[in-house]
Formats: sequence, C-alpha cells, structure tokens
Amino acid sequence: MPLSEDEQRILRQIEEQLQRDPGFARDLRPAAGTSRRSLLLSVAGGVVAVCICVLLLAVSPYLAFVAFVVAMAAVVYAERHARALGDEAMRQVAAMRRNASGAGRHDGT
Repeated sequence: MPLSEDEQRILRQIEEQLQRDPGFARDLRPAAGTSRRSLLLSVAGGVVAVCICVLLLAVSPYLAFVAFVVAMAAVVYAERHARALGDEAMRQVAAMRRNASGAGRHDGT
C-alpha cells in the first residue's frame, strides 16, 4: 500500500532530521570492540573453567560441578555477545582468526 502525500512528507522530514544529527548513528551502533573483547574473554573463561573442572574431578566432585556451572555461565555469556555482534562482525572475527593462524604457518614450497 503506497504512502499518502502527508506520510511521505513526514518521512522525508524524519530522514532530513536524522541526516542532520551526527550523533544518532553513534548512539544506535553497539560498541563492537567491547562486544568482541567480552566474547573472547568469555570463551577463554569457559575453556579455562572446563580444564579446571577436569582437574578437580580427582579432588572433589562438588568443586568440579561448581567449575562446570561456571563454564556453562561463560558459554551463555559468550552466546549473548555473539548474537550482539551479528553475522557480519562474526565473519570479520573469523577472518581475523584465519589470518592470525595463517600468519604463523611457513610453507616449505
């Protein structure tokens, strides 16, 4: 259904106001740096918690369970930040990871 002339006029006014406001896009954009940092830290925390969980199995099953709960909390936290980053940002993170892992390789050919 096409917009009426009044609706089109109002839409143009809104667009003009948004273009004049330089801080609007900055306010809407999520802080991707902190999200990436939080994602990486939560993933690392989850891996460390799983390792501690395995080591604590020999000491106390109760402490191992606490470490397992911490690992699950880290995974949930990481998933929340992964969703916040979005698809494009996740592709950028994957590309950076591929570049970093490829930089350490030395081809003998």
